[in-house]
Amino acid sequence: MIYGVKDRAYQLQSLIQGNWFKLICGASYQHLPTVRSLALIYSLAGADCIDVAADKAVIFAAKEGIATATKLSNSKQKPLLMISLNDDEDPHFRKAEFDETKCPTDCLRPCESICPAGAIDKTGVIDSLCYGCGRCLPICPENLIITRSYVSTPQVVISLIEEMGIEGIEIHTQSGHFEQFSRLWQTISPVVAKLKVIAISCQDAPNVLHYMRSLYTLITPLPCPLIWQTDGRPMSGDIGAGTTHAAVKFAKKIIDTNLPGYVQLAGGTNSYTITKLNSARMLKDWHNNDGTNHKKVSGVAYGSYARSLVLPILEQLETLNNSNNYTTNTLESNPQLLQQAVVLAHSLVTQIKTQVPRQVFSNSNQ
Repeated sequence: MIYGVKDRAYQLQSLIQGNWFKLICGASYQHLPTVRSLALIYSLAGADCIDVAADKAVIFAAKEGIATATKLSNSKQKPLLMISLNDDEDPHFRKAEFDETKCPTDCLRPCESICPAGAIDKTGVIDSLCYGCGRCLPICPENLIITRSYVSTPQVVISLIEEMGIEGIEIHTQSGHFEQFSRLWQTISPVVAKLKVIAISCQDAPNVLHYMRSLYTLITPLPCPLIWQTDGRPMSGDIGAGTTHAAVKFAKKIIDTNLPGYVQLAGGTNSYTITKLNSARMLKDWHNNDGTNHKKVSGVAYGSYARSLVLPILEQLETLNNSNNYTTNTLESNPQLLQQAVVLAHSLVTQIKTQVPRQVFSNSNQ
């Protein structure tokens, strides 16, 4: 059963329509200027939801970006703000690190070139930029790079929901984590009524459908819609078109079981995802020849690909700030760069959206 979507936030209508778009800033990503800019850009581009780390400073940055977008567009519409948490160790909740003094002086430093976030330089790993993709681990010729993982503190999450107006949570879990998930859910369940949407993210595994059914039994009834996030190939959407296949395959697996809730792709999603869903007839625009109404995918979340799409614009802004010795030169103070970024983001959002494109600025702000 789907709970009360029509009576809740307008953004959730996108779940019914099958064109829900979520931006994933990164469960471990804490670079505040970039989070603010991403929230601003994708809010203007028409995102329904923005997912950020469960960190107060990160949330403030995202809210500032969303508020700026609302002001610039002269619109009351804004994306839902969601935070990510985990019930146990998970690759989304880790940081790479190494002792740069142990690097050989003649090392070619392949870790720097492979890092999609630009989080590695001569001083080591820039902690706030690292989002835990792990691509640097196998490429280090000296095997010096390690990761440190962390598990969300439920009480911190509760305080963020209560104090900062968080509207959604995404729980990362894995098949076999039922006890860990149960403990987490028992702790946070008193504040679930304050939420507008709950997402559960996990990867495919031999017993995953049985595991997901057990989670559904545990958490229902719910006061808000439930999204199953099919995390196909985590943090890989910027690598190439083929990374989206696992997410699509997992989504079909869930849809075929008629598990209650909405199905949303993530993990390896990129510009090829909608094409792949169309070819598989998994979007709600497709009509069945027999007239039946089969369940379809409700949305797509984009992480590393969405960030990489606008990263060149953000790098231009950083260069501009450095050359002019500015420390607070924001994206909206550079309308041309903002416009370019929103056009790029909008090209991704409108792959699944069908409504009229949103303007970047209202007439009063042009």
